[in-house]
Amino acid sequence: MRFIECEKVSFSYSNDEVLAEKNIDFKRNVFAVDHIDFSAIEGEFIAILGHNGSGKSTLAKLINGIFKPSEGRVIVDGLISADDKNIWEIRKNVGMVFQNPDNQIVATVVEEDVAFGAENIGIESREIIERVKKSLAAVDMSEYSKTAPHLLSGGQKQRIAIAGILAMKPKCIILDEATAMLDPIGRKKIIDIIMRLNREEKITIILITHFMEEALFADKVFVMENGKIVMSGMPKDIFSEAERLKSLGLDLPAAAAIGYNLRKCGINVDRNIVYDEEFVDYVVKSIKSEAKDKEYSRVEKREIFNDKIIEVKNVSYIYNESSAFEKKAIKNVTIDIFKGEIVALIGKTGSGKSTLVQTLNGLIKPTDGEIFVNGRNIWEKGFKIKEVRKKVGIVFQYPEYQLFEETVFKDAMFGPLNMGFSEEEATLRVIKAFKAVGIGSELFEKSPFELSGGQKRRVAIAGVIAMEPEVLILDEPTAGLDPKGRDEILANIKNARSGFDMTVVMVSHSMEEVCGISDRVIVMNNGEVILSGECGEVFQNGEILRDSGISPPAVNVIFKKIIDRGVIVPHNIYTVSDAVDFFKERL
Repeated sequence: MRFIECEKVSFSYSNDEVLAEKNIDFKRNVFAVDHIDFSAIEGEFIAILGHNGSGKSTLAKLINGIFKPSEGRVIVDGLISADDKNIWEIRKNVGMVFQNPDNQIVATVVEEDVAFGAENIGIESREIIERVKKSLAAVDMSEYSKTAPHLLSGGQKQRIAIAGILAMKPKCIILDEATAMLDPIGRKKIIDIIMRLNREEKITIILITHFMEEALFADKVFVMENGKIVMSGMPKDIFSEAERLKSLGLDLPAAAAIGYNLRKCGINVDRNIVYDEEFVDYVVKSIKSEAKDKEYSRVEKREIFNDKIIEVKNVSYIYNESSAFEKKAIKNVTIDIFKGEIVALIGKTGSGKSTLVQTLNGLIKPTDGEIFVNGRNIWEKGFKIKEVRKKVGIVFQYPEYQLFEETVFKDAMFGPLNMGFSEEEATLRVIKAFKAVGIGSELFEKSPFELSGGQKRRVAIAGVIAMEPEVLILDEPTAGLDPKGRDEILANIKNARSGFDMTVVMVSHSMEEVCGISDRVIVMNNGEVILSGECGEVFQNGEILRDSGISPPAVNVIFKKIIDRGVIVPHNIYTVSDAVDFFKERL
């Protein structure tokens, strides 16, 4: 039976009075969701794809009853959402998990947080205790029941947010980019949990995601564009339409992406190959016989960087030192960063990456150890820490925390003006920075808070670039962005390195990005640096990486499966472009 029905549903964030003042036609211009027909059967697993701003989150909030439709009807389990008396029951039956778990956690102890929703819908105390136990067990977090949520990693917090929804016993769970900020292993655990809930508890799952591999697990996929549903079908139906998805600014799962690019090279790969196993079967059958058993040695390009710009020597940092909440975030870390390189810093959530990068420009003073920038100890007596921040700029994980001025241009001007540059010089710097990150003049006078996630990220990066630091630090610069936005940000990073002669340090959970952009990779686990080297050197250490919450890029996983089938292929292929270069001469 249909559990959710949306009938010609539209929604606008602006009201009629405001639009009338601005002479804007309500019906034609401002629908975030535009006359959508959508349905979900009870127990179905649905994935919703689309670029940032396409209407995915708005649709989710309409289903959950957070918003009421401007036009049309939303019916959940037979209840019409526009009727106020139904909202309570709808929200009991449709739970939402948001991208940032910190926005959803309200209590100071895990078990109290998980109980919060159940308490608010009037469940009696004895029943709540049982629900909390079962919910924590369902997400493998029972041992943390007495822990303070702020001491948990991002992935653990997300599991607590899911447990809180489960304790309310909903019939449907909507996950709105709930895996966006997680490491690869953390993402897999969340997907495993929701698949188990879907199979065993028959809970309807609606997963909004930018990770195409996650959508492969769904029963049905919907693709949104400009507030409309423009594609729907089984995963194979959707991902076989590669050109259409690309035109919508979306990506393909690794196997489908390799096949698509091989077809562009004239190789007849079936467009219906979208799953890893299907592509592996195709390769095993199709690779030229003389190539099957031939040994390949793929030499990675290596650029030598010699001049140290940052030296980290035996650095440790303890949060809440000498208190009941004491936590050693980084332990005896020693690394060098060389002028001109792009360094990727990877590791599971809570491994110490963000703490380490904040020590590099003096935002955090190490508990022990020394930080040198251009040969100077930044904490030596008489050294002005402000000088370090001119040389080492940082863009944080959530750009909205970094933007505050009335307009985009004023926001980017703040840094250069604060450094003492004249308005004329600051203006020239900002225009140059905007050009590097693709911010056009049409955005200059807009409020930063009117922008999309990707635009905010670019403005935040431009504001730091405008100060022309020698080192640019980016903490998860692409997290939460659609594929097009992600690719644009990565291109911006390369432009910053070449156009401004910058050194780049990038924290990331995307192994595909890491292998596509970095000169060197540093791996952290439990506050310590455990590996450092080029991608090929680092990703040979499979067991160590798994223990560190890291899985190899999806392309590399495919190559390992081909090797397991007895075909000799290189073990050090990590990107779609490298895979295509290898296969186009051999298939």
